[in-house]
Amino acid sequence: MMFRPARTLPPRLALRGVEVLPGLALTVPIAIVATLIGAAVPVLGSALPAIVIGVVVAVIRRPGARFVPGVEYSGKFLLQVAVVLLGAQLSLEAILRVGAESLPVMLSTLVVCLLAAWLIGRALHVAPRLRTLIGVGTGICGASAIAAVAPVIGALSAEVSYAVSTIFVFNILAVVLFPLLGHALGLDPHTFGLLAGTAVNDTSSVFATASVFGAAALGFAVVVKLVRTLMIIPISVGLSVIESRRAADGRRMTLRGVIGLVPWFLVGFLVVAVLGSLGAIPAGPREAMVHASGFLIATAMAGIGLSTDAAALRRAGWRPLALGAILWILVTATALAVISLTGAGR
Repeated sequence: MMFRPARTLPPRLALRGVEVLPGLALTVPIAIVATLIGAAVPVLGSALPAIVIGVVVAVIRRPGARFVPGVEYSGKFLLQVAVVLLGAQLSLEAILRVGAESLPVMLSTLVVCLLAAWLIGRALHVAPRLRTLIGVGTGICGASAIAAVAPVIGALSAEVSYAVSTIFVFNILAVVLFPLLGHALGLDPHTFGLLAGTAVNDTSSVFATASVFGAAALGFAVVVKLVRTLMIIPISVGLSVIESRRAADGRRMTLRGVIGLVPWFLVGFLVVAVLGSLGAIPAGPREAMVHASGFLIATAMAGIGLSTDAAALRRAGWRPLALGAILWILVTATALAVISLTGAGR
């Protein structure tokens, strides 16, 4: 009986392949076109064209139900695989150094964001669960943080959908505006990577934003972002404690639940980085992994662009969107202020 999962794995994988194939037939060609555009116009990179093409296609005609599994697979799983592969070009020493360097900026932006979400969200009469979701989405890591926190606070599916859609709006704006801001302020790639990693909401948008600014900013931005992602754990545990005191069922966060909050791709990223640091990955495979990561990023951006739901944003009203905008601006301003005061990123 215990060997049954192993015996059924091939047919289950085949079934999953058939399920995601239609969506991949949309995202992969977009990624190919975006990669060609990025090669022709290096300043654009491949991530931004992939998002833009995906959004345009979704606005004209959103993919039907049979395409959804593959589109979601591209925007989530393939992005996570890209993160793992990106570890091949980073050393463990660099990860530890970047984590220590980004900590003051990361903690400052998180505190400001969560406090502002509570105070300003209350003033705007945004529902408590929704303002919590928008706050953690902006302050930590976008949709990943929202997905982790939603079951902890008992959020409704409509609240989760609106929070993710709100975060997505500012993800797209960040890809366009942050590189312009970085160049206007004369930031070097290292400093811009710190800004993008701490002030851009979602992992996908950090990839895209740093890629548009310049390839030299990408690795640093991603490591900062992954360190920031770890904040999901203490925040979720804290919210669980608060909710358990409110709820009559005494719901509490277990050790298994805490471990489950650690993203698998973060573990994979660290494993690959350690192997690279030990010289266990030869130069040829290392270069192939880096190139594969870049193409998977473009594929993921295409999937995220194709997932755009403009109608959902129109239905939800302006108050939560205004809260998201205010928090996004506050996080960006706080990140720039702390970077300037501490000299971090230089």
